[in-house]
Amino acid sequence: MAGIGLTGCAATVNLEPADGSDDPACAEVSVRLPGAIGDQPRRWTDAQATGAWGDPATILLTCGVTAPGPTTMRCETVAGVDWIIDETDAPRFRVTTYGRTPAVEIYLDTEVGDDGAGVSSRDVLDAISPIVATLPVDGQCVGREDATPVP
Repeated sequence: MAGIGLTGCAATVNLEPADGSDDPACAEVSVRLPGAIGDQPRRWTDAQATGAWGDPATILLTCGVTAPGPTTMRCETVAGVDWIIDETDAPRFRVTTYGRTPAVEIYLDTEVGDDGAGVSSRDVLDAISPIVATLPVDGQCVGREDATPVP
């Protein structure tokens, strides 16, 4: 008699691994990712050092991305982790760790679905920052008044 396997309704999320996804620190981040962020359940992904939440996926995480250089974009510190916030495509945001190696990048959509109920960027950063805080620190965001001009 053949067995019947049960699977979730949501399909695997197809993502591309970052060039640095094989860094052992990314493995440490990956095994600590939460089962849900807000009311968005975690989904399977098909790429190393990635995570996804929601159906449709409203949060996409990739560890091992190229660390960003100095920028004039807004930087927020959450649970001791500096995040550069790219608001170019709001209500979809790209947030990337600053001063952490390997770097982690998150794409999140704050307006998904017919009711416009997406995910709160604060919920995402509150859930992920303590996990990312384990990555080695090699810099931090500074205000304009503390920045050193690049020649």
